[in-house]
Amino acid sequence: MTHDIIISSDLEEDTAEIEALLRQVIPAALNAEGVDLPCEVDVLFTDDEGIHAINLEQRGVDSPTDVLSFPMFNLTPGDKPAAEDADPGTGRVPLGDMVLNLARARAQGEEFGHGVRRETAYLAVHSILHLLGYDHMDEGPMKAQMRAREEAILGELGILRGEKK
Repeated sequence: MTHDIIISSDLEEDTAEIEALLRQVIPAALNAEGVDLPCEVDVLFTDDEGIHAINLEQRGVDSPTDVLSFPMFNLTPGDKPAAEDADPGTGRVPLGDMVLNLARARAQGEEFGHGVRRETAYLAVHSILHLLGYDHMDEGPMKAQMRAREEAILGELGILRGEKK
């Protein structure tokens, strides 16, 4: 199955390596969640300033963050998009948008000791799960469920916590 991962950047830097990583990670996350329709995910690479502006405009939150997810559908964990959700022009389901702060991914990768590759993969999987209805606003079972899925998906990809690559 072919998913359309549309990546843009408002950064001056070369993001080819991270783009290639996300073109592997995003379809793997969708597959792991049993999504059996071709989907489209739009990804924007930005920095603290860019994500801060989007966070303020879209969510009313006056601070930067590491990743934002804007789902197209109101799914719950375990739900999958349906064939009628597909865009008639493309045949793909537009799952939503991901805004990834590469500056924060680098900083957190260093802070957590596993580098930017693992941190960026984690943030992408995290965002895909949000697009598929997962949430972590409470500290209870929903957060635990989301964390377990994140680690399982990254484990299937061989991208392990604490492993710097």
